[in-house]
Amino acid sequence: MTQTPAEPSYVLITILICALCTQITRWLPFLLFGRKRQVPKLVRYLGAALPPAIIAVLVVYCLKDITPLTWPHGLPELISVAVVAAVHLWKRNTLASIALGTVCYMFLVQKIF
Repeated sequence: MTQTPAEPSYVLITILICALCTQITRWLPFLLFGRKRQVPKLVRYLGAALPPAIIAVLVVYCLKDITPLTWPHGLPELISVAVVAAVHLWKRNTLASIALGTVCYMFLVQKIF
């Protein structure tokens, strides 16, 4: 069974809808809380509480498939987590922490383990 290519108008409409949804999510906070309006307590709480919670979920997701009883015993993952934590404590730069942790993990799984 062969798949026919999508019509150009269908592709264009899909791209426009995606662009519109992206722009709405970017503008909505400014429309709701612009002009020096007080940000509700719930929104401030979520802004403070969600980033650490999301990071915790990502860590659990990344480490869920470790098999400690078989080689390499999760060593690439654990070493990479240590690199991320050390770089973050040292530089306090999230992007650098994630980037160096990813590079470390990819190097370990492709060249060492």
